[in-house]
Amino acid sequence: MTGDHDQLLYRLKRSMYPHNRPNAAARFLNRISAAQFGNGFLAPVRAVTLEVIGRRTGRTIRFPLVLVDFEDGRYLVSMLGEDVNWVRNVRAAGGRAVLRRRRAEPVRLTEVEPGLRAPILRRYLDLAPGARPHVPVDRKAPPEAFARIADRYPVFRVTSDSDATQD
Repeated sequence: MTGDHDQLLYRLKRSMYPHNRPNAAARFLNRISAAQFGNGFLAPVRAVTLEVIGRRTGRTIRFPLVLVDFEDGRYLVSMLGEDVNWVRNVRAAGGRAVLRRRRAEPVRLTEVEPGLRAPILRRYLDLAPGARPHVPVDRKAPPEAFARIADRYPVFRVTSDSDATQD
């Protein structure tokens, strides 16, 4: 029974992002999660809201993410790979963004080169069960399996940026 339930949940989560794009339900849930994660109440401990300036609109875009702690750093991972707006917006903004969890923290996001991503991706799947249906590697797979897909999943190192502006 548990296996059937897990498969159903897996298919449901995957179906919310056809062609790696959120459908209406996923967009609605992402807006709720972004608000919830940003205020920090009733949110998972590693949940944050990323705020970045939209490359086309110039407006602040908010997106719920999982903050990954690994060795001496903090990281954000794109569960849907390269072809997502928040990744494009971060790149266009030169890595400047704000993380929210009860308070605003101006940050600089620096892309991690693919050769260093594998252990971070593995840790990410341990911490973010909602991402598992979107990454084609089991979270308990050997490091080599993560290395084979690392170039398809952007990872950004998070550092404080006292010069970034808050809204």
